[in-house]
Amino acid sequence: MEERVLLDHGGGGLLMGNLIRETVLPILDNEILRRLGDSAILQGEGGQRLAFTTDSYVISPIFFPGGDMGRLAVSGTVNDLAMAGARPLALSLGMILEEGFPMEDLIRVLRSVRHTAQEAGVCVVTGDTKVVRRGEADGMFINTSGIGMVLPAIDTSGARVAAGDAVIVSGPIGDHGVAVMIQREGLKMESSLQSDVAPLWGLVERLLSLGEEVHFLRDPTRGGVAAALEELARITGKGVEIQERDIPVRPEVQSVCELLGLDPLCVACEGRCIAVVAEPQAQRALEILKAHPLGSQSKIIGRILEQPPGRVLLRTVIGGTRLVQLPLGEQLPRIC
Repeated sequence: MEERVLLDHGGGGLLMGNLIRETVLPILDNEILRRLGDSAILQGEGGQRLAFTTDSYVISPIFFPGGDMGRLAVSGTVNDLAMAGARPLALSLGMILEEGFPMEDLIRVLRSVRHTAQEAGVCVVTGDTKVVRRGEADGMFINTSGIGMVLPAIDTSGARVAAGDAVIVSGPIGDHGVAVMIQREGLKMESSLQSDVAPLWGLVERLLSLGEEVHFLRDPTRGGVAAALEELARITGKGVEIQERDIPVRPEVQSVCELLGLDPLCVACEGRCIAVVAEPQAQRALEILKAHPLGSQSKIIGRILEQPPGRVLLRTVIGGTRLVQLPLGEQLPRIC
């Protein structure tokens, strides 16, 4: 165990997983928390199930191509609820502001929060604001929590995942992380690449019309698709095989990743989802996703295997095979 917290402990990689499982969970352990889902599922009266989630946002810069911290915060929380099969009901908004933060920028972020919440069909119903001294908060940090109602008979935890199931991604990967990095580092690119940040409930709700045939949902944020699939393999104990030729990656994302030595599979998305669907319904699921604007470039990228248990395999374009593994920490810090 490290003696100090490192930046990599928050990056969605192996160190973050170790921190949660070896430090946080043993102290706060309970039946619900140890499931380590993006949302907690709480049993209500009459058999109703509530999903509850929370997340904090420290992205730098606050404004980036295709979005800003406000849109990111609402989308991220709505998407965590959606991945649990839950219709979003309400959000909270907590802000930590640095003394001297431009009021114009605060208003711009708040308007983005309002617009994105309206887009997602949800309201901000409570919140909190704190101000710290100049130099102590890097402008602005946001925390959002959300509650939602899980649809009847839906279980996206992975408990129903079976060998042969199809693995689907709802669009090109890595757009968010690379768009933020281009903006932050001032890279000179002849590209109009924008973050994919968006609330996904409308897309997911249509997919959930397939009911029990949808076995697993995750949004590949920190750690990207690699982290989402590694989690899938770990919690199901099954193998996951993906085909490199089928993974949608924009040319400009691929170019930046090659330039910086990054793996697109590990770069964060903020408007994509990974779905595992029973094989007989795979093509129907793809049709449903492609009929929605946020899923028009959906692709089946792989399938579930019995072997090797708990591992993710990538079939390369040249016919080889390699294990997909998480980096120790974060390739691109502070992108969410």
